[in-house]
Amino acid sequence: MDRNLIIRPLKRSDHDEWRRLWTSYLDFYETAVSEEVYQVSFQRLLSHEIGEYRCFIAEMAGKPVGLAHFLYHRTMWSVEDTCYLMDLFIDPEVRGKGIGRALIEKVHETAKQDGVPGIYWATQEFNYKGRMLYDQVATRTPFIIYEKND
Repeated sequence: MDRNLIIRPLKRSDHDEWRRLWTSYLDFYETAVSEEVYQVSFQRLLSHEIGEYRCFIAEMAGKPVGLAHFLYHRTMWSVEDTCYLMDLFIDPEVRGKGIGRALIEKVHETAKQDGVPGIYWATQEFNYKGRMLYDQVATRTPFIIYEKND
């Protein structure tokens, strides 16, 4: 991992770079969100309220190059909360430098410090490069995700 890598909480001054990174993440998954969702999501990430998403930014040489959005929530299978890692994105030009691994580890370490023993996430089957990392840092579960809209 690069010694110039810093993993830190999102700041208000990160807005433009955060938006650039999250837009690239959304583009990868061939989806988009409205301007209102961008605005509300950024405000929620900065709110520090219980039950809201949080964000870590990966920075190299003073430039944001990655992000992780995560959320603590209750589970019926444990007294402790669990942590859902919703979005993880690294700029393509800096992939392979340990940034994704560092963000996952930072989320996991922070969750443990907050009394949350584990984290989980989902990815699409076609995300082969991401899955190569995920297979190294976590255990794949047999669960299949369903979604019902409208």
